[in-house]
Amino acid sequence: MMTGAQILIESLKREGVDLIFGYPGGVLLGVYDTIYDSDITHILPRREQGGIHAAEGYARATGKVGVCFGTSGPGATNLVTGIANAHMDSIPMVVFTGQVATSLIGGDAFQEADIIGITRPIVKHSYMLTDVNETAGVIKEAFHIARTGRPGPVVIDLPKDIMAAKTKFEWPEKVSLTGYNPTVKGHLGQIKKMLRMLESAKKPVIYMGGGVVLSEASEELVKFSEITNVPVVSSFLGLGGFPGTHDNFIGWLGMHGNYASNMAVSDPDFILAIGTRFSDRSTGRLDGFAPNAKIAHIDVDPASISKNVQIEVPIVGDCKAVLKQALGEIDKFNWDKNLAARKEWREVIRAWDKEHPFDYDRTADVIKPQYVVESIYKVTEGDAIICTEVGQNQMWAGQFYKFKRPHQFISSGGLGTMGYGFPAAIGAKLGCPDKEVFDIAGDGSILMNIQELTTAVQNKVAVKVAILNNRYLGMIRQWQNMFFNDRFSHCNLECQPDFVKLAEAFGAVGMRIDRKEDVEAAIRESLKVKDRPVFMDFTVDRNENVFPMIPAGASVSEMLLMKK
Repeated sequence: MMTGAQILIESLKREGVDLIFGYPGGVLLGVYDTIYDSDITHILPRREQGGIHAAEGYARATGKVGVCFGTSGPGATNLVTGIANAHMDSIPMVVFTGQVATSLIGGDAFQEADIIGITRPIVKHSYMLTDVNETAGVIKEAFHIARTGRPGPVVIDLPKDIMAAKTKFEWPEKVSLTGYNPTVKGHLGQIKKMLRMLESAKKPVIYMGGGVVLSEASEELVKFSEITNVPVVSSFLGLGGFPGTHDNFIGWLGMHGNYASNMAVSDPDFILAIGTRFSDRSTGRLDGFAPNAKIAHIDVDPASISKNVQIEVPIVGDCKAVLKQALGEIDKFNWDKNLAARKEWREVIRAWDKEHPFDYDRTADVIKPQYVVESIYKVTEGDAIICTEVGQNQMWAGQFYKFKRPHQFISSGGLGTMGYGFPAAIGAKLGCPDKEVFDIAGDGSILMNIQELTTAVQNKVAVKVAILNNRYLGMIRQWQNMFFNDRFSHCNLECQPDFVKLAEAFGAVGMRIDRKEDVEAAIRESLKVKDRPVFMDFTVDRNENVFPMIPAGASVSEMLLMKK
């Protein structure tokens, strides 16, 4: 006989869980007493939001399911932002929340919150345990749901009395869920139709999204692009899904994407979209997105197809599986058809990129934030895992670091969560201890979860944080500068802490860099620190803006370019 808490921990072991991020509370004391005897590593964050972001960073870096715990009431509600973040970006997570005893539910008991009701719109599925005999089966189902189909977060609410009750442990060997059977393989007829259209196209483009990373389809995509010789553009979260240094890679499209990518999706005759949801940040004004193109769309989530952009050839299935099917048919087509027209199309794209690359004033004496990112890329030889906060720092990271492989770029995409990058970097480093992990941060966003410095110090997590310190909420200032007549309303962060002293107070390493000539040396010095986090406070140009930029309501071809 085992308690519900013991069944919970044993079930996690059966699912291969080796790392939990969690914060204890009164209703979870039985669970934590069981964790005390477990060989699963548990990391104590200093706030539940930090814990769930760290679990998500771990999931993104490793490809595994992230696991976190929070107690009832405020502990559970502090997880909501992280749950929404994972939902928007399709990250596999199982989130356990403590709950008051079943006899008290609905009676406004101390620290009671209806976390199932609160999170229902932002989870893939949720459970409240009402019988200890359900525990193992529910956990088995939760992990299956979280990692299959379009991945996402699953919440399991754990009433105190159910965790204390006893029953015989029985582990189900397989999961069978009525009504849940995600399509993996694509319809072969639709795949052949897509290949025929691609074969006939004179100006084709492959548009890949984060689904390529999540389904581990990068190798198949590279092979497919090379055989067909079709150029590739990426969504922001797709970065790393296709090597950034490959000849067929154009760049990433959208609000701050590169000119060539945005123009390439404005004037093609055929787009093959793979694992993307056509978000507004990527498409701009919809009637200006690829107006003359036929579009085929591969996605495991049928609800994402034709949701925002009308699709001519829908292909429901896992990106990796469908690309394997397409590669099995690819030799039956003539990829030299329209060769002259395709060569001309590639030259047009190259000319766009040459005319308007990602750039900045490289002659300036002041430290430009782009220069810091370029220096991180140079020093790490493009091999680090890069996490970001949200804002200008996030966009510069995407623009000036070339990502070689999947799971190398970790950022809050759909929700745009400030305070995400630092705890996510902690999770990524714990999941990939042999990799250098950087959080490229703004001085506003880094303060949102600064308490996790203690978590990193206590657990000897040697993440490197590059603060692009412009003493502004930079993206807010940029929009107020460009669209609100320089009326800088509550974006000025003149009264910021001394980040060097702050880091040292937590037991971390702090460095301030005021001169351009010291940037690269500081980054190299940070890499020597192996047992604790390093905060590098770079004093950057306060008034630097992110370009290109697509204004709200404009099409992707209506970019504002950097002023010369």
